[in-house]
Amino acid sequence: MISRRGVLGGALSCLPALRAGPASAADLQVTDMLKRTVTLKARPERIVLLDARDAVSMALIDPEPMARVVGWAGLEGLDSDGVLAALKAKAGRTIPVIGGVAPGSISAEAIVALKPDLIVTTRYADGANGDVSAQLAAFGIPVLFSDSSSSSTGRGAGDDLPALMRMWGHVLDQEARVEALLAFLDARFAQVADCVARVPSRKVYLELQSTYDDCCWAAGHAVWGKLLTLAGGRSLDAVTAPWFQKVHVEQLVKEQPELYIASGGAFARGTRPAIAPGMPRDEARSSLRPLIARPGMDLLSAVKAGQVRGIWTGLVVIRPLNILFVERVASWLHPQACRAIDPGQTVRELNERFLAIPLGMPLWGRPDGSETENE
Repeated sequence: MISRRGVLGGALSCLPALRAGPASAADLQVTDMLKRTVTLKARPERIVLLDARDAVSMALIDPEPMARVVGWAGLEGLDSDGVLAALKAKAGRTIPVIGGVAPGSISAEAIVALKPDLIVTTRYADGANGDVSAQLAAFGIPVLFSDSSSSSTGRGAGDDLPALMRMWGHVLDQEARVEALLAFLDARFAQVADCVARVPSRKVYLELQSTYDDCCWAAGHAVWGKLLTLAGGRSLDAVTAPWFQKVHVEQLVKEQPELYIASGGAFARGTRPAIAPGMPRDEARSSLRPLIARPGMDLLSAVKAGQVRGIWTGLVVIRPLNILFVERVASWLHPQACRAIDPGQTVRELNERFLAIPLGMPLWGRPDGSETENE
């Protein structure tokens, strides 16, 4: 079984900003997603990522995103062999892997050995590895948090996409590219907001961890559920948790959601849908079918009506790509009101204007194989 996100303690919110005396005019003052102001004595040249997904944020604003990366962890979290291969190719060298997504797999000693001048972590990665940031403070290595979320509270105030990308823009000296990206994304989100405002929301069973041997992990009202709301959908009535909640299939039958959206990726292949950049399209389609063959799923009106879709997890967990989830789901839920929404075009523009690595298909799919990137 794929392990579920653990609940983190509250100690991180009290972690002090790392400073070495008063800031000078040459210092960089960077605010992270825990709302900590961290002083960097110079533009970082040796960055360690404790969550490899941050490399995609870097790739959206820096033409050479891997040039500064000297170590990374949690490569499985990318959930795409294609994205991982593209990042490695962009690096042009072997970047040391210092741990995975499993708790306890990252050590402060391994990080210090790489002689970094900046560590970028997340609240989850830090708590799952013995609050490694606090250990690194003893070595005087600055630490930035790129995500404040926990399964108990969702994300904290001030931790949003603009703040995240501006943090990276400041670190990488790419402020102008960040503002161009945010303007692009803002326009796309506004277009979706306009079309879904004209129609009632529709109930969706959005499944966080779609595995063939288990059911049913439904999206909560924070993070995944918030994106669902932006797309003109809403989570199951029975779900009260912020991140996710397990419900019985009988609850699905009782609520009869109008659309079932499964999630997939490259990790744990053969146990879940194989939907991720670089995966074969036919496998992405066929790997959705075992999900609707699970006991009780045939009683859902959405399944009977062919209203079953799948998405790559990266569209949710890699925040700058959230627009693709919102556009795709809005067009599924409200095909007439949102007929001008074209997520395929958004992918092409992200690739042409921003991404230093290509983002390929499949990013979504359906079991009957009729899905195209523009539908």
